Amino acid sequence: MISIKKTFSVLFISILSVSLSYAGGDKVKKKIKVWGNCGMCNKVIVNAAKSIDGVISAKWNSDTKMMVVKYMNEQTNIDEIQKKIASVGYDTEKYKADDEVYENLHYCCKYDRN
Repeated sequence: MISIKKTFSVLFISILSVSLSYAGGDKVKKKIKVWGNCGMCNKVIVNAAKSIDGVISAKWNSDTKMMVVKYMNEQTNIDEIQKKIASVGYDTEKYKADDEVYENLHYCCKYDRN
């Protein structure tokens, strides 16, 4: 009787583990270029990325202008993340912020635009 319970427990835990691994999708880690200047930019850029469902983490470096973002690929994608960042005034390697939104950034946050 004990071996049946033990076997059932091991089987149940195995099935549960497999189910949970498929439920969330795959985690993706990407690097993208995001223009900005300072700590205030950092806060706005990172908060914009993290506001998207499925984004696990986002870190932006003001010196290199590079962001590392981790997200669940079944919930979002890198284009949606870049669009969101552009919507708050910061150009990315693929999307440019609207001029009006850019012009409303704090003076120290206005970066050189191409």
